[in-house]
Amino acid sequence: MSGPVPLGDQASLPSRIATVSLHTSPLDQPGTGDAGGMNVYVVEVARRMAERGVAVDVFTRATSPSLAPVVELAPGVNVRHVPAGPYGELDKNTLAEHLCPFIFGMLRAEAQGAPGHYDLVHGHYWLSGKAGVVAARRWGVPMVQSMHTMARVKNAALADGDDPEPEERVRGEDQLVRQSDRLIANTDDEARQLTEFYGARGEQIHTIPPGVDLEVFTPGPRAEALERIGLPRDTHLLLFVGRVQRLKAPDVLIRAAAELLERDPSLRDRLVVGVVGGLSGAGVREPGLLTALARSLGVADIVRLEPPQHRRRLADYYRAATVTVVPSYSESFGLVAVESQACGTPVVAARVGGLTTAVSDRSSGVLVEGHDPCHYAAELYRLIHEPSWHAKLAEAAPRHAATLGWSRTVDELLNVYRSALTPRELPLAAAACR
Repeated sequence: MSGPVPLGDQASLPSRIATVSLHTSPLDQPGTGDAGGMNVYVVEVARRMAERGVAVDVFTRATSPSLAPVVELAPGVNVRHVPAGPYGELDKNTLAEHLCPFIFGMLRAEAQGAPGHYDLVHGHYWLSGKAGVVAARRWGVPMVQSMHTMARVKNAALADGDDPEPEERVRGEDQLVRQSDRLIANTDDEARQLTEFYGARGEQIHTIPPGVDLEVFTPGPRAEALERIGLPRDTHLLLFVGRVQRLKAPDVLIRAAAELLERDPSLRDRLVVGVVGGLSGAGVREPGLLTALARSLGVADIVRLEPPQHRRRLADYYRAATVTVVPSYSESFGLVAVESQACGTPVVAARVGGLTTAVSDRSSGVLVEGHDPCHYAAELYRLIHEPSWHAKLAEAAPRHAATLGWSRTVDELLNVYRSALTPRELPLAAAACR
């Protein structure tokens, strides 16, 4: 794949970019609804871009008439709420019907500035990309796209009972790969998937891992963190963080905890399974699924369901945990795994997608083949009963996370932006909405 372009070898930095995050706002709380790692990515990158003199406008769909048209997220970063379709939360699969008004809202915002207001468009997720391509062509600027997740990849690894991604999304992603000037992959695995599943050209793809906020997510005493979240100091907390849906597989952790208690019943008084996150996707239709599962397995007394937490509070959950479990069926990166390691807590994760980059297997955590709860229980048992093994992983975890800071992400993104910028031509007529 194409490597980073040395700073200064291409055009100068863009002065202002249009970031598109149509289906979820950077102002939303990660861990609920459709807000997750992508929201964190957009916010952290935008802030750091602005600190380096690159202004960022983030375009997102307005979900309420009470939202201000423009909200300053940070100096140099504005969130623009674009009315598109009815207010309120909409299923992602229906949002493609409202692309035209969203695109027109983007074009109107640009028209209010001087010619050449935006130097580049960066879309996040396929819906944003479809809108971003039209705007980029209208403005005569490069189009950079981050998929974050891909339909064909998700459909190849569906959890039991989960809904497949629609064919409309598959076709949209095919078109987007052909139309984008640059494609940003989070990991080498995602870069390979872009090529194998979508026929992306090698010169299009730039692999740039996301980062972690190394000022917020830091190691700290576990006993004190346990007290701060209301648990006794001798608790073994098995932690899941993320949206509660089948794709993320929190049920695997609950089943593994039941198996762990079968192996060692003496743990019951000290074992807690913490699930921190909100319902999302198909999970909204199954609000009592985890509670019913825990009850059926006889572990309802140790399962603690918590709402999404703000970052500094979330860091305490990571510090308090004996281990963070990330058993997802598909992950483009796995930000939760990196945040946990930055706090000094080892991770047990599925060997899928970006988690093979986010976790250094047998060094900062453990990667598990498949989703058999017995396999997860075996790794959890060892981490609890072999303190030297746990200490070895916990010591290496922050070092691994430190290689994935946001500064590196932004450095490499700016290199890609430089390489994509070309002398400005007269804008072409906007493509027809389809």
